[in-house]
Amino acid sequence: MRWSAGVCAVLALLALGVRPVDADPGLIGAPGLGDPYYPLDGNGGYDVAHYDVVVDYDPATYVLRGTATVDARATHPLAQFDLDYRGPEVLMVTINGQPAGFTHDGDQELVVTPLLPLPPGLPMRVVVDYAGPVADTEGEGWTYAPSGGAFAVGQPHSAGTWYPLNDTPLDKATFTLHATVPAEWEVMSTGERTRHEVVDGRLHTTWETRQPVIGYLTTIAVDHFTFLEQRTADGTPVLSAFAPESEGNRDDEQRLPEILAFLENLYGPYPFDVAGGIYVDAVIPFSLETQTRPTYAPWTDLNTVVHELAHQWWGDTMSVRQWSDICLNECFASYTADYLWPERIDHADVDTKYREKIAKYRDDPEFWEVALASPGAGNEFTSVYYRGPLFLHALRKLLGEDVFFTAIRDFVNAHRDGNASMPEFREFLQSRTSLPLGEFLAEWLDATTPPRESFLYPGTLGR
Repeated sequence: MRWSAGVCAVLALLALGVRPVDADPGLIGAPGLGDPYYPLDGNGGYDVAHYDVVVDYDPATYVLRGTATVDARATHPLAQFDLDYRGPEVLMVTINGQPAGFTHDGDQELVVTPLLPLPPGLPMRVVVDYAGPVADTEGEGWTYAPSGGAFAVGQPHSAGTWYPLNDTPLDKATFTLHATVPAEWEVMSTGERTRHEVVDGRLHTTWETRQPVIGYLTTIAVDHFTFLEQRTADGTPVLSAFAPESEGNRDDEQRLPEILAFLENLYGPYPFDVAGGIYVDAVIPFSLETQTRPTYAPWTDLNTVVHELAHQWWGDTMSVRQWSDICLNECFASYTADYLWPERIDHADVDTKYREKIAKYRDDPEFWEVALASPGAGNEFTSVYYRGPLFLHALRKLLGEDVFFTAIRDFVNAHRDGNASMPEFREFLQSRTSLPLGEFLAEWLDATTPPRESFLYPGTLGR
């Protein structure tokens, strides 16, 4: 991101959507996974393998009709579990073809009760039917577009406003979207478009995201899009879309094959099978690295495109374990766009840029008050943007060019389609050098005051 007493009695409860009060606590999936910032994110008791989401959206009425099929496995005997969901009204839930009870607990949790406890290790298919007007979250999920269309965007949450899921970075899954809209509209999403046809006045599209993805990195966008089709040097298809007032972004998007080649040189092969971008024209304060196809706000510039594409490595294929690990996403995307692209493409003197910024903010307490390693809930998207690049540039000068660039490339590729944490990153860095890094990393990542002089100006920065 650049800037949720018998069969008859049980059936009665299911029909009413009542949450049984006598369920064995040992058979209930946890309503959250204990993230330090968002403890109710995600749910315990099962692992998801795939989402198949079918939606029909009417822009004129804002009505979204959906069926979400969640293919998962129970990780222990499961008499009750939660899905993260805050979208239109739920009409019915089935599990392995049998009716299930459901109710809501708070704003985020859809509580599901199977007819009989689910055995661990075996497949479970949960199907949720829902329909109704979908509210405008204004950039925190489902968002209305000026044209009358809509799109889904938001971090760390957005998917739960339009389909139910296990909304946690720790349960990545593949994703298929089947979307139907009136024929005068177009649909964009993540992954490969495998269907695009008009039948009886309705446009039917299918999108396949074949590599595992986190919920907030999925999206749907409905608008009067125009398209740009390209290919990278190795043949990767590139499909980009532009809402009516975003055509001015086309020139920057035409450089996407060049940008991906630049990023592959830094971080290894592009991790997905398609690429592109979705340019909306609603006034939102951020662009977002939705997987394979970032969602761009109207103010997007080339720096933002580089930033969001860098996230395809740092944040998408390799995702955080907890939201306190956000520096792995934003520090690297910001350093790539703010330092490495200007240095290697525009031949900018980034050492001087670094020194000037340190000189400007060294004595500013507010600049240092949010720690990089764990910014705190509500501060995730602050210091990682403006201080994260400084940390990485100082680290580069301390380690030297070869060690630094080889280490970060190896680290991100070792976690493709998975997760990583800041503690893992610190340990990995130390494994790549005989230099003692403990104090350097502590002062840059954990402290809320400027690092000592030798850590501010290591290596050639001190000359």
